[in-house]
This record gives sequence, C-alpha cells and structure tokens, in this order.
Amino acid sequence: MAKYLIKKQLLIIACCYCGVLSTQIVNAADANMRLQKEESLKLEQYLSSPTKTLKQAIEESEALNREKKPALDLNLKKIMQRYDQPEEAGVLTLPLADKNPSTQFTLADLRIKALKNNLNIQVAKVNPEIAASDVRKEEAKFDQIFYIYAKYKEGDYPTQSSDYVDFKSDNPVLDKQEVKLSLLEQEKKILDVETGIRVPLRTGGTVTLSTPIANKRTSRQDAQFDSKEYQNALRFSFSQPLLRNAGIDVNEASIRIANFEQQAATLNTRLQSIRIIAMVDKAYWQLYESWGALDIRRQQYEYAQQNLQMVRTRVSEGLTARVEINRAEIGVADRLEALIIAETNLKLANRQLQFLLNDITDDSASTKLYLPTTAPNLVKYDIDRKKLMQDALEGRIELLTQELSLAADLAKIDYLENQTLPLFSIDYQYGALSNTFDRLGKSYQSIADGDFNDWSVGFKFEMPLSNEAAKAQLARAVQQRGQRLTTKTLQTLTIKKEIYDAVDQVDQNWQRILAARQQVLIAGINYEAELKQFNEGLRTMTEVLETLTRLGEAQIKEVKAIGDYQIALVDTAYATGTLLGYSKLDFTE
Repeated sequence: MAKYLIKKQLLIIACCYCGVLSTQIVNAADANMRLQKEESLKLEQYLSSPTKTLKQAIEESEALNREKKPALDLNLKKIMQRYDQPEEAGVLTLPLADKNPSTQFTLADLRIKALKNNLNIQVAKVNPEIAASDVRKEEAKFDQIFYIYAKYKEGDYPTQSSDYVDFKSDNPVLDKQEVKLSLLEQEKKILDVETGIRVPLRTGGTVTLSTPIANKRTSRQDAQFDSKEYQNALRFSFSQPLLRNAGIDVNEASIRIANFEQQAATLNTRLQSIRIIAMVDKAYWQLYESWGALDIRRQQYEYAQQNLQMVRTRVSEGLTARVEINRAEIGVADRLEALIIAETNLKLANRQLQFLLNDITDDSASTKLYLPTTAPNLVKYDIDRKKLMQDALEGRIELLTQELSLAADLAKIDYLENQTLPLFSIDYQYGALSNTFDRLGKSYQSIADGDFNDWSVGFKFEMPLSNEAAKAQLARAVQQRGQRLTTKTLQTLTIKKEIYDAVDQVDQNWQRILAARQQVLIAGINYEAELKQFNEGLRTMTEVLETLTRLGEAQIKEVKAIGDYQIALVDTAYATGTLLGYSKLDFTE
C-alpha cells in the first residue's frame, strides 16, 4: 500500500507540473469566439508607413538613382505601357487558343467555387458532424431507462421423492416424527413480469424503481388441489460508488472531452477551408504568371518573325549578307521552342487550379482555360511585424486546436486519476410486498396496506492487488499531455518563423518587381538600339537576338516577381491563420 501511495503522489506531481507548463487552457467561449472571427486579413491594419503604388516607388527609385549616379534617359510612360503589337503577318496561331476557349474568372469567384466543390473541404465538413454525434452519444448515457422483463415457465413434473422431516406444532397431537415428503406428479405454469425505470445519476449512482409480478398455477389430474396465485411488490433500490466513478466531474468527463473534440473538429474544418483557399489563391497567381509568360513568349516569337522578314527584305535588296537569314531563322526556332514550353506550363497551371476546384473533365482536349481577371495588388506594404505576430499567436487555429486538446487531456487525466482509486460502493433496497392472492387486484391492495416489506443495505469493495493497469493509463495520459505541450511550443516557434519568412518574402518580391521593371526598360532600349545599328550594318542578327532574349527574360522576371509578390501576401495572411481580404466567405455553407 505504501508503494501505491508513493506512485500516486508522483503521478499527481507530474499532473501539476504539466498544469504549470500550460500557459492557457481555452474554454468553449474562446473557441466559439474564434469561430465567429472574420477570416480576412486586412494588411492596412499592420502598416508602419503609408502604402506606395508601383509608379510612386519607381519615381522614388529613379530619384534615388539620379542622386547616386548620372541620370539615364528613361521614359517612365514607356515603362508603364506594353510594347506595340507586332504585325498580323508574323502572329503565331496557337492550337491552345483554338481548341480551348478561356473562361474569365475573378479570384472571388474561384474561392466560392472551391468552397463548394473542393473534395478535401467536403470531407472535412463531415468531421464536425461526426464529432457532434459523439457528443450526443456521451450525453445520452444519463438517459432514463424504462424496462420490462418477462419470463414464462411451464413444466409437467413427475413424482419426486424428498427428504425425511419431522413436524413440531403447538398441538402435540399434530407432532410427527420421521415423516418423508414427496412431490407428487403435477403441472406448473409460472409467469414472472417485472417493469420499472432505471435512472443513471450524474454522481455515478443509479436509482431503480420497479414492480415485479408473479403468477403461479399448479394443477393435478384430479384437480382437487389446483391453485392460482398472484403476488407482486413495489421495489426501490439505490446504488452509489463512493471512491472510483464517484462525482459529477468524473462522470461528465467524457462529455467534456467530446465537446472539446467537437470544437477542435470545427476549427480544423475551418483551417482546412483556409488552407484550400490559400492554395487556390496561389494557384490563381501561378496561372497568372503562366499567362504572362505565354504572352511574352508569343511576343518574342513575333519579334523574331518580324526580324526574319526584315532580314529577307534587306538581303533581297543587297544590303545584308545572306548568312543573316540563317541566324534569324535560328532565333525564330529557339523562340518557337520556348513558346511551346510556355503553352505546356499554362496547361499544367490551369489543371492544378482545376484539381483544386474539382473541375477536371474526362475529355482533356476540350478542357476550358481559366483566364485571370483580378488585377495584382501592386502596392507596397510596410508591415508592423510585432502587431502581426501578436494577432497570429492569438488567432492561429492550430494553436487553438492544441489548446482544446490540452484541455481534453487535463479532463482525461482527472478521470484516470479517479480510476486508480478502489471501488467502494453502497447499495440500498426497499420493497413493499403483497400477500398471496388468487386475483391480481387484491395483491395491489395489499401493497398499499404496507403490512409486508423487506429491505437491505450492503457495501462493496474491490481493489486490484497491483493496480498497474489503471496507473499505466494515468501515466500514459500524463506523458501524452507533456508531449502535446512540447508540440505546442514547437508550433509557436514554427508560426513565428512563418510570419517572419512571409514578411521578408513580401519585401524581397517588391524589390524584385522594381528591379525587373528597370531591367525591362533598359533591355527594351538596348534592343531598339541594337536593331537600329543592325539596319546601319554595325551589328549582326546574332547580337540583335541576344538583346531580344535579354528583353524577354527581363519581362519573364517581372511577371514572376509580380506573381510571387501576390503569393507572398497570401502566405502572410495564411501565417496569421486568416485569408487575404479579397472577399468575405461563409465557411458554414
């Protein structure tokens, strides 16, 4: 027994230690408040300085560059505009555009479609319903139980020899010594019926109120002593454990745990929806990049076609050597390969978005293309990292789910600690009995008179010799809670890292946009200059095509930087446990 008490004290100390480690146990009200929170991150709430448009940022960058080095002759208007469209003679007709008509969608439209069609969200929506069924099941264990037990027995018994007995009586004449009793041949028909109601108590006890009825019929062939007997009773019984399984907290522990699991399932469903919407947002901007890359590759091909036509004209006029035609044709072939790759990348990006929207058709040849219509948000955000981090740690769904799991672990530990106690219970029973009558109605009247009764009280004690099973379960629950506390600490560190990484990516990609825009401008000016020098006979077509390639790569970098900037904003919102505020969404539909 001393060994048991020492182990018990160690387990209790371990429970208290885990309780100290837990910084906060969320309750049902906290979880409900989080579920009612709007899932939309407004970046304007976290600005440390006013936003800047891309034009303003470029002007500031140009002013800064002029202070550091001699000014370049840059045309800002030309930077913000597209290059002139090539002539129709050199335009490539893509099979992609002919066979697959595009469908225009805004980002908000795709989000709503994802919530309705995404299979992962549909699967996740079932989990709260399953958890709610578990809660109902646990709450139903205190339902009152109405029962009826009935048993009918019939037997045709032969004569049976019994033991020797003697009789003693107040009348000495009736005294008999050494009398042998025998059960004569007879038929018995017995009907036992008991009906009642059993009430489980939240304290762990049980109250039962019942009324048993017995009907016995005995008969012989001579029918001289046939009998018909009725007897019933009204019984009340009460049983209550005093140690193990005693108390409201212990018996309601499973209900509290089921409620925590239901709230966690609801939060996880919302988290799954946020995750899918973030994936849709990122797939949308990747598709935006693919459309931009395809457009640039088409433009590169058209410029190469124009150069080829120009070279052929100059060769026919005797102004350029014929070898320049071969160089121009090589440039056209290189850009055709890049155009084919860009077309395939567009198909892959489009199919990824279709996968998230559950919109992949069986006929791949007739697959529609999504055409992004939501313009990128080219605004510079100087984010207040401290405030963003604080809100993320308070509202991140993974941390709230972990808190609910910790609360469930604590309730489980309290229950398992009770299960290590001995089983000690008290039982009481009282019955109001009736006399034996030949009619059923008389027996009920006899109960009301209260002439006959019986009652009993008893105690029950059980205790395993080692009790290792219960103590092992308690130790496992304590260790599991300690493991979950460590996991929560790791999740907190991970969230901090995700926030800082996302904000750094936002800053980096904005700088990439500015740098790529300058590259496009300079590469465009350089290409036009090389083309003019080629017309004057100072450059070969190879050198012209090299500058055209640099122009195309600079444009690709710009499109990718813009797409990556939007994706970084999505990652920033997701790191806080919310969505970027393009639209308000209802996750309960």
